[in-house]
Amino acid sequence: MPAVLKAPLIVEFPFTRSLGPVQSAFLTGLRDRVVLGVKTGDGRTLVPPVEYDPVTAEEIRDLVEVAPTGTVTTWAWNHEPRRDQPLSSPFAWVLVRLDGADTALLHALDAPGPDAVRTGMRVRVRWAEDRVGAITDIACFEPYDGDPAEPTGHSGEFEDPVTGIVAAARLDYVYSPGRAQTAYIKALSERRNVGERCPSCRKVYVPPRGACPTCGLATSEQVEVGPGGTVTTFCIVNIKAKNLDIEVPYVYGHIALDGAGLALHGRIGGIPYDQVRMGLRVEPVWTEGGRYPDHYRPTGEPDADYETYKELL
Repeated sequence: MPAVLKAPLIVEFPFTRSLGPVQSAFLTGLRDRVVLGVKTGDGRTLVPPVEYDPVTAEEIRDLVEVAPTGTVTTWAWNHEPRRDQPLSSPFAWVLVRLDGADTALLHALDAPGPDAVRTGMRVRVRWAEDRVGAITDIACFEPYDGDPAEPTGHSGEFEDPVTGIVAAARLDYVYSPGRAQTAYIKALSERRNVGERCPSCRKVYVPPRGACPTCGLATSEQVEVGPGGTVTTFCIVNIKAKNLDIEVPYVYGHIALDGAGLALHGRIGGIPYDQVRMGLRVEPVWTEGGRYPDHYRPTGEPDADYETYKELL
């Protein structure tokens, strides 16, 4: 059996969100080296603050300052920091209950090793040099053996509040397409389209899935399909994607390759966008060194009869 493919994959995008009055005050306070919590109706002080009481669901807006010193309530040692974590050398993840707060804040503790960390140890905030109104304005916590710090009595009102944040959402992982799609991808590199047939219903899946979703049976019989096919349905794209060097408008359609039991999608070119139609017969166009068809173009054959592809819509 040929080796199954695998490759690193990164999904990343900037996530933008607006802040309500409570989160705006909290992050603005960090920018100005002030830690704010919110007081509930029964007198608890929550840090980080939330807009609704987690017990009663009542809206809470009563901001109160807490001290930048506190006590570790629990911790875990991080032997191998990852990209964009607070510290580049090994550190402890800690939950810290700041003096004046009733809940704990999660952050990093800069310590020489796990033997130097314990539940109940005293710590204080180490502020980042450049602060912008984000949780990273707290660079980390550090061990502290002095007296509890006193809040400055800040009201929670700011002249230039932070009203929104942009956070980079990123997921790094290794993707493996599995046995069936590995064979499909390798066939594409040879400019062939290969599917797999269900042993029960005899439907040919392209791309193959390794099992028939209807019958629940494993598929292993490979079937070469195409190269020609029929446009079953399509849409006209009028909004240009940032990562595609294709001028709009263009057509993206579902194409039932000859011999396949369902349609795959692809771009349709070589014809004005307003002349693309259901039943149009097309063939793949490969670019030099391309690993998959760049687009599909008309073959010049008569349009397929609707009855021949209506079950593939």
